[in-house]
Amino acid sequence: MLTLAQVPQTVAKESLREYRFAAQDVLTTAADRQSRRHHAERATTLGNAHHGKVNIYFRTADGAVKRVQTTIWANDADHLTLKAGNFLPLRCVLGFDFC
Repeated sequence: MLTLAQVPQTVAKESLREYRFAAQDVLTTAADRQSRRHHAERATTLGNAHHGKVNIYFRTADGAVKRVQTTIWANDADHLTLKAGNFLPLRCVLGFDFC
């Protein structure tokens, strides 16, 4: 997933529309993808029930690792819907850090 050598740049949730994302998943194993899906569900519950924020670590199409701190309002098999109507493809998410 995320290594210590990759220091993520923190970005604003409003800037997510500026980024392009690769068509292939950033996670290579089915177990990692299943774990990410579980964490996305947990983060959505945190956002809806407690308005809690999470750090989402993701990779852009150019390989850069970024971090955004926000509330997740909904998720499905393909996307995370974030506060203020922004979204992020689930396939680009490396992991979550619960605040």
